[in-house]
Amino acid sequence: MLDLTWGDDAFPLRFTATDDGPVMASVAQGVDAAEPRRPEQRARPALVEALVLGEGRGLNSMRAIRTTVGDRLRHVEHREASLDRGRSIEIVQRDERTGLVAATTIARFDDLAAYRVTTTVTNDGAAPVVLQQVTSGTFIGLTGHLGATAELDLWTARSEWCAENRWSSTALSGAAGFAEIDTELHGHFARGSIALAGHSTWPSGEWVPVAVVENRDTGRALAWQVEHNGPWRWELDQLFDPAEALALALLGPTDLDHAWTTRLEPGDSFTTVPASVALADTGLQGAIGELTEHRRRSHLDAHADSARPLIFNDYMNALMGDPTTEKLLPLIDAAASAGAEIFCIDAGWYDDDGDWWPSVGAWEPSTVRFGELGLPGLLQVIRDRGMTPGLWVEPEVVGVRSPVAQQLPEAAFMRRGSVRIVEHDRYFLDLRSPDARAHLDAVFDRLIGEYGARYFKWDYNVTPGSGPDSDASGPGEGLLGHTRALLAWVEALRARHPGVVLEACSSGAQRMDAATLARFDLQSTTDQQDARRYPTIATGAPMAMAPEMAGNWAYPQSEWSDERIAFTLVTGLSGRLYLSGNLDRLDERQLAVVREAAAVYPAVIQHHAHALPAWPLGLPAWEDAQVALATATAESTLAFVWNRDADATSAVLSFPALAGSGVEVETVFPTGLPAWPTTWDAEAGALTVDLTGAGEAARVLRLSPAR
Repeated sequence: MLDLTWGDDAFPLRFTATDDGPVMASVAQGVDAAEPRRPEQRARPALVEALVLGEGRGLNSMRAIRTTVGDRLRHVEHREASLDRGRSIEIVQRDERTGLVAATTIARFDDLAAYRVTTTVTNDGAAPVVLQQVTSGTFIGLTGHLGATAELDLWTARSEWCAENRWSSTALSGAAGFAEIDTELHGHFARGSIALAGHSTWPSGEWVPVAVVENRDTGRALAWQVEHNGPWRWELDQLFDPAEALALALLGPTDLDHAWTTRLEPGDSFTTVPASVALADTGLQGAIGELTEHRRRSHLDAHADSARPLIFNDYMNALMGDPTTEKLLPLIDAAASAGAEIFCIDAGWYDDDGDWWPSVGAWEPSTVRFGELGLPGLLQVIRDRGMTPGLWVEPEVVGVRSPVAQQLPEAAFMRRGSVRIVEHDRYFLDLRSPDARAHLDAVFDRLIGEYGARYFKWDYNVTPGSGPDSDASGPGEGLLGHTRALLAWVEALRARHPGVVLEACSSGAQRMDAATLARFDLQSTTDQQDARRYPTIATGAPMAMAPEMAGNWAYPQSEWSDERIAFTLVTGLSGRLYLSGNLDRLDERQLAVVREAAAVYPAVIQHHAHALPAWPLGLPAWEDAQVALATATAESTLAFVWNRDADATSAVLSFPALAGSGVEVETVFPTGLPAWPTTWDAEAGALTVDLTGAGEAARVLRLSPAR
């Protein structure tokens, strides 16, 4: 028998098991997982669900739950341990028939109501075992925390190139949710699920690997994320009684979704990808707040970027991959004059014939673009202007026209059926290969040591599909091996060159996953070139990352009005301001707006780094007329407000945490343009913004306690 409550006082996890059943985990004490009210409920999802070839499922379906091995696991032992910033508990189970031992580790940082879970499966038997999927963790009894399914909304985000972070909600009991099939009549629970999956090496290329379930009446909420830079799956499942039982399964790659299997010989082990859950009784914002702090504590130490210096990049709505000395010199001067601290030369710096896409791979400077100065001379100009030099790289691929494509051995490239995988004129390095890793070691050691680059925009614009099958049971296993090798290589790079700052980019934000984000300093949030469409993307980004990680482009243009320039700069300031655009063409009045944004940036980014996100107008739809994001600390709240309707007259922003108190409102940026009149309703915690005559414009407002 096992009945153990562990973790946060308000929102603990409960682990229960009978002598004849597996360990089950619930996310609150409201459901008695060990003593179901009806015999039919005994067959419920286990903490670990392992689908094994030759064993199958106890109840056939397409779901991850109710596997035969999962049903047979029995509690062996559990033990707690101290971590640097928290505690963990390990729960060990065993299946006597196969000899599989499942050790699940749940970790918790500090006093957060957030938990990270992984499971290691070891073959302690005498025969080989082929795994088809293993849950990192499965949690039942969600309705004990959240309430009845009919009261719940599921928040998910579609995400694609230039249209990332499009959050929307679906009622779990509506037409797109669970159907009531009369489970009592049929004698067991339903077989359908609500599930999402990410594929290949763009884990946020279809959906953001984050979701939230929220009770629309009580505010109880549960958020989760799968923390993998490759394929993933999560699913919600209804159990026997839809009024009382809801389960969540969190997984990395699976056989069904991603052609993943792995063969465990006796003594072999496999560890799942991490996944995390966070709980709150203050709605979606509360759960994401817990997850935000959890993400911060998960991040690798990055002392080189602790001040988060202001970056200028020459690509977006500027040089667009065509850098030359003649084009760069005036931009370098303008960026320094505007207050940039890092200047990154983007794509094309290595290309000699004007077609940089298929020529990547050697990462040697162009011999025709930079004249007598050469690339090293230009990087020195950047240093002389008081900025740190940076370079765009796409290190995981090799263009079909690159000499590296013939220089490296075949084993350095991803192959399937003994044929190199090629997509859009690129081959893919396989980071499981020592030759591929040695090549990248030499590239970065040269760019850092010889050229003095200290900032890298790390891009990734193509994906290899299901992956390589060389030295693997199939493409899914090969891809998982590669993605894990990549993360380990990045960690080794950071250890070898601790002064380097790394920006994650992948066709915008197609790799916006917690595993990548934990190892990089910032994340480019999109490639969207339309400043008017960007606010929806920027506002949704803190659902997936800490606000200070969100590298939001601001790209002023000389033909724009001051209001439009301020509009794009507000977008930048809503995360980590990331400058681009043709700054060298701006007049002094326009440059003054940019300089003001650069001047307030240090205080804003310091605020972000200690703040939690909120959405005073709710998470926006793609074309909403008004969009707002807030980041709040105990001392003050910054509100970033965009008006995209030239005829709008007002917007009402909700700040429930400030209700009942007096508030002072000031404009942080831009101060040189007309201020928006505001009215504070203390009882409702609502700020009415007068938009009459404002047109398409944006402002950064600070709400502070009245003195």
